[in-house]
Amino acid sequence: MCGIIGFMSRKKRLISGDRIAIALDSLKERGNGQGSGYVGYGIYPKFKDSYAIHVFLDNVPNYDEIREKVKNTLEKYGYVLKDEEIPTKEGILEKEHIPWRFFYDFDEKYRDIEEDTMVKIVMEINDKIDGAFVFSSGKNLGVFKASGWPMEVAKFYKLNEYKGYMWLSHARYPTNTRGWWGGAHPFNLLNWSVVHNGEITSYGTNKRYVESFGYKCRMLTDTEVVAYIFDLLIRKHKLPVEYALNAISPKFWKEIDNMPEEERKIHEAIRMTYGGATLNGPFAIIVGTHEGMMFMNGDIEKESAMVGLTDRIKLRPLVAAEKDDLAFVSSEEAAIRKICPELDKVWMPDAGMPVIARIEK
Repeated sequence: MCGIIGFMSRKKRLISGDRIAIALDSLKERGNGQGSGYVGYGIYPKFKDSYAIHVFLDNVPNYDEIREKVKNTLEKYGYVLKDEEIPTKEGILEKEHIPWRFFYDFDEKYRDIEEDTMVKIVMEINDKIDGAFVFSSGKNLGVFKASGWPMEVAKFYKLNEYKGYMWLSHARYPTNTRGWWGGAHPFNLLNWSVVHNGEITSYGTNKRYVESFGYKCRMLTDTEVVAYIFDLLIRKHKLPVEYALNAISPKFWKEIDNMPEEERKIHEAIRMTYGGATLNGPFAIIVGTHEGMMFMNGDIEKESAMVGLTDRIKLRPLVAAEKDDLAFVSSEEAAIRKICPELDKVWMPDAGMPVIARIEK
């Protein structure tokens, strides 16, 4: 179920979106045509220091009134530099929603708290404005998703006209919720984007946990909560990324009991403090960000990273590969070789062991 693939140029070379579309199309049998999506990082160089806010507006006669409500909400905190319908190609998909984008800067008085304020805005729009929901809210990145097959969605959004240094993608096979535009992956908040294969059986617990910190889960699918957990643990709580990943996919207690004392105390503290963030069930996820991250060796990384992670017994597949400056993570090796036949290295990450690709300094 579900096909996922992501790749990143560690030298930040810009790569056309048609490459990720070709790779995802080779995984289309893992989906059922009810949801596909992509996220590209580095695609908006003209507005690279501004927020690119992608919003779905219900395709109804008064959609312009809905757009104005969204714009008025944004203008309470800053300035809309430009807004427009996201360019699409007619005749490919039935336009259930109108994809709109706003390029946006905060007023000076919010600059020190702009990320928290952006989270507040996203939650406010998704919770309060009927007929609108934000599905992308970071800087110099954009999510493109809809109900459709991978190549249909890529052609609909003219993905070949965008270039990015990191791309994540997803072909959905809905299980517990219906296929709809908002339920398609990736899920995004600020600079965090997540694609997911599997099922988060702890969704109820995870949802209550993040909502206790002010997040609102309104997209009716379990993957939404994963994006919020990453934002909470790494951006808000400033956990080193390795600790955050151990909170999400923790070691078993019997493994922790056999660790050296200092390491054991750390993992015990993570499990007891962040039990609500633990993801249970079969899953494989790929996460992209250009959020600042801290690592256990003391490095504070202000550049982009791509992370692949599975559940603790690896009930969903995940393969990683490298070629020159390119790093790949995918459900299947075949999807990687579809766009990069000759690879320098291919490996199967162990259960619960993350793959982290970082920009070269």
